[in-house]
Amino acid sequence: MTHCNTGSLATAGYGTALGVIRSLHSIGRLSHVFCTETRPYNQGSRLTAYELVYEKMPATPITDSMAAVTMRERHVNAVVVGADRVVANGDTANKVGTYQLAITAKYHGIPFYVAAPSTSCDLSLPTGASIVIEERPSHELTDINGIRVAAPGIGVWNPAFDVTPHELITGIITEIGVFKPGELKAGLSRGLEKRSIV
Repeated sequence: MTHCNTGSLATAGYGTALGVIRSLHSIGRLSHVFCTETRPYNQGSRLTAYELVYEKMPATPITDSMAAVTMRERHVNAVVVGADRVVANGDTANKVGTYQLAITAKYHGIPFYVAAPSTSCDLSLPTGASIVIEERPSHELTDINGIRVAAPGIGVWNPAFDVTPHELITGIITEIGVFKPGELKAGLSRGLEKRSIV
């Protein structure tokens, strides 16, 4: 299962989480992908689904609210998502809805991986509490194609991202290596050091 879009349409080249999924497909280790629609902008159903169909990967889009039942009924064996920011203790910020996927995966005993380039790792921030979360305009939730669907006068809270605590993350996949959240800082430092020597 994956969330939002992390393929070549959103990242450079091969992609992050979708790059991992592409790799599994190329070596014959992928039976099926479930991609969340990713409300309110539907990056999953518009972009990720497009890339999966284009590359002829077996896939099914699901609504964000179907993740738990899909994990239980469709034998999901891993969740791989991207990250806009990874901090020193391994907390990650990603498209809103990621945190609930991590909680649900933990409940079902499913490994939860975050794929991000080392450039998304900000080791100057100690925890996810230091990450500033963007608030998006209210009309993204209240309107569809410019037509209001929500009750006039209703209040709106529309954060673009949420923070997944490191305790819920099995591993963080970078171009330098795969690290447990508690090993990220040391692992990245070693990897970047080796890279600068070469």
